[in-house]
Amino acid sequence: MSVFPEAFKTQMQQLLGTESERFFRALESESPVSIRYNPLKNIGLPTELQKVPWASSSFYLPERPLFTADPLFHAGTYYVQEAASMFLEQALTQHCKLSEKLRILDLCAAPGGKSTLIASLMKGDSLLVSNEVIRSRANILSENIQKWGNGNVWVSNNDPLYIANALSSFFDIVVVDAPCSGEGMFRKAANSVEEWSPQAVNHCTLRQQRILHDIWDTLRPGGILIYSTCTYNRHENEHNLTKFKAQSNFDSLKLSLDTSWGVTETLENGIYGYRFYPHVSKGEGFFLSVLKKSGDKDSANPKIRKNLLTKATSDADFVKSWLKNPDLELFKRKELILAVPKSISYEAQLIESTLNIVSGAAELAELNRKGFIPSPAAALWTGLQKEAFVQSEFDKENTLKFLHLENIKPELTESKEGWQLITHNGIGLGWIKKLSNRVNNYYPKEWRIRMPLNKLI
Repeated sequence: MSVFPEAFKTQMQQLLGTESERFFRALESESPVSIRYNPLKNIGLPTELQKVPWASSSFYLPERPLFTADPLFHAGTYYVQEAASMFLEQALTQHCKLSEKLRILDLCAAPGGKSTLIASLMKGDSLLVSNEVIRSRANILSENIQKWGNGNVWVSNNDPLYIANALSSFFDIVVVDAPCSGEGMFRKAANSVEEWSPQAVNHCTLRQQRILHDIWDTLRPGGILIYSTCTYNRHENEHNLTKFKAQSNFDSLKLSLDTSWGVTETLENGIYGYRFYPHVSKGEGFFLSVLKKSGDKDSANPKIRKNLLTKATSDADFVKSWLKNPDLELFKRKELILAVPKSISYEAQLIESTLNIVSGAAELAELNRKGFIPSPAAALWTGLQKEAFVQSEFDKENTLKFLHLENIKPELTESKEGWQLITHNGIGLGWIKKLSNRVNNYYPKEWRIRMPLNKLI
């Protein structure tokens, strides 16, 4: 049985009153496991699983499987995401015009749950900047974004204030899933209990205030900011937003709820908040609020600085046959060939010239003296014309060996030499290059499965 700090118990008793006993009992139960399927990689939705009611294509699992042993997990056909945090979908669908072209910023995006959700909902000519200030976490974010396979997403590694100074009034939607004290994760991550203290709450509160203040200018007038945390206390939630309202002009937007969801609506100082408690909803602790910036005007179009993207020349023509959609522009980031929707060509060039980019667009191939090497992201991109390649379909065991970066037996692959796309259940995973006497495995070292194979097969 978990031992919670006395200050935390007192806080929750003040928040919940007589319900607090049920709340603490819920924290001793097993965490529900939920996944969200990728609508861009249509593998068919299950019919036997319980749906997450506030999020499309999302389901609870009866128990937690070993996801590492599932090739379709590595292929980005679904994302393992905590159910309550998927409530972001309601804020987006109820108050954002997702059918229109939008510029969206997910500010604190790692490891990628909310960004992949946004990418699944936004229109094909919208743009998402998925940012993470900590570089090591930005690399994990980039991996998850590339596996999801949407070519309209850029992963950046920048401080909020830098983004706001560089891209004033640029974004239509800003999502701030703020770093917090993690009270909502007590059931899921035992170490979060040990790290909690009133001092930690105060530290997080001040950091969240700075983040909100720093990023506000990057949202256009009339734009939507969605603020969320995975914590319960009012300091990091309602009190932060009350203080922010005294400094900024915005309207708090109300959400429509189904009472069966078990979501608790709060209204404090004119600000609506939406809370998830594990004793009344099937998920962990979560808080969300939707703010609409006062005013109404178009997004700004800052001048492109030094253009780090260049139009691809004839040396990139070979990738044209790779594209399902011919209405894409080819660019080069140094020697890396990218495919960008023509509708966001300006935005792509601006983002690349302004922010510190980790990855972005549909990265197709890198040119070298011997020709080219296809990008790992290209194998997972939903816009790839797989029929342009020789494909080797692997069963589960051999797919896991490929993902483990093992040597591939030549007889398992198609007979033709050269680049081949490795697929499992028809879903692209990565590349090999077949030579006359061996096969080179080009799955990225940083993405490889590290768990021993005998525990997976």
